[in-house]
Formats: sequence, structure tokens, C-alpha cells
Amino acid sequence: MAPAASGEGSSADQAFAARQKELDDRSAENNYQYAVERHDCYDTFFVNHCVNKARDKMRAIQADIRSQQLALDDEKRAEHARQRDQQQALRQAQDEANAPQRAAQDARNQQAFADKQRQHALDEAQRQSEAPQRAANEQAYEQKQRQYAIDQAQRGISPSEAAANQKAYDQKQADFQRQLDEAHRQAAQKAQERVEKQQRFEQKQVDAAQHKKDVEARQKQAAEKAQQKQQDELKQQQQLEQQQQQQQQQRKQ
Repeated sequence: MAPAASGEGSSADQAFAARQKELDDRSAENNYQYAVERHDCYDTFFVNHCVNKARDKMRAIQADIRSQQLALDDEKRAEHARQRDQQQALRQAQDEANAPQRAAQDARNQQAFADKQRQHALDEAQRQSEAPQRAANEQAYEQKQRQYAIDQAQRGISPSEAAANQKAYDQKQADFQRQLDEAHRQAAQKAQERVEKQQRFEQKQVDAAQHKKDVEARQKQAAEKAQQKQQDELKQQQQLEQQQQQQQQQRKQ
């Protein structure tokens, strides 16, 4: 529809341009003829009478050209207003046609957000359910280490060897504790990152919704201004037409 409307507007503009050229040519020809006739008047006996007659002829033609120029200007304004209204109607129709697609996209975004929320809850529940098992594994490991120390003592190991074994055991326990602390630290860090990521995502959703509201508000305001401007132009055009009609009636009288 838009290309057809554009072609129609181009055809109308060409017609207006042709009529404008015709009026411009007539005006130039009228001025030229007046100059010629005025020059020829100086060869006549009644110079002033001849010049006045030529001037009256020129002004009569000029008035007719002016009247046609006003009519052409009115038609141009009306055509441009019609094209503007048509384009606005096309844009509005396009927006209405795209409304279901936008609504579907919004629904998909909301569904994706809800899915992520549910997945986050599932992951958290999974971590909570695994916490007792992790604690049990740590306790079993510590029990195994204590049993190992008892076994070493029962084998009759010398005090120096027992001290060395104890030192090795303590070192192993310290290493294990460091690894355990590091694992807890990383888990806490990842949990914090997930929380921050979720917060950023929610903020983006809020910002996107606010941006959409702002855009719709600006579009509505622009449409209202355009409608008001169109009404003002139409009112001015009607007033101008009334003035022209009054002037034409006065000239006829």
C-alpha cells in the first residue's frame, strides 16, 4: 500500500508542478507583453491613455493568474494534508498489525523470565537437598582419619614415627580444610553472582517495561500534536477559502 500511495503522491506533485510552470510562464509573458505595449505607446499621440490601457490589461491578466495561483495553492495544501493523513493511517494500521507480534514477544519474554525463576528455585532446592550429604561425607572423612591415627598407634610405631605421622596427618587435614574452605568460598561466590545476575536481569526487565511505557507515551503525545496541527491547518484553510469567496463576490459586485 505504501508504494502505491507514494506513486500517487508523486503523480499529484508532477501535476501541480506542471500547472505552476504554466502560471509562471503566463506571468512572465504578461509582464513581457506589458513592457512591449508600454514601449509602443510612446509612438502614439495619446501616450498616457495608451499606457493606462496597457497597464489595465496587464493587471486584469495578473489578477486572473493570482486567482488561479490561490486556487492551486489551496489544492496543494489539501493534497498534502490528504497524503499526510493517508501516511498516518498507514502507519497506524501497521502498528495495529504488529501489535499481536509485540504482544507475543512480550509474552515470550515473561515466560522466559518465569522459567529462569523456576530454574533458579530448582537449583537452590537441589543445593539444599545435597547439603546434608556433603556434611555426612565430610564427617565420614574425618572419622576415617581418626581411625587411621588409632591404627597407627596400635601397630606400635615409635614416638618419633608417630610424631612424623601425626605431622603428616595434620598437614593432610590442613590441606583438606583449605580445600574445603576454598570450595565453600567458591560456592558462596557463585551463589552471590547468581543473585546479582538475577537482580540485573530483573532490573533490565523493569527498565524495558518503563522504556516501552515512555515510548508509547511519546507516540501518543506526538499523535495528539499531529492531530491538533491538522485540525488547525484545516481551520485555517477553511477560513482562507471563506476569505477568497468573499473577495470573489466583492469583485463580481
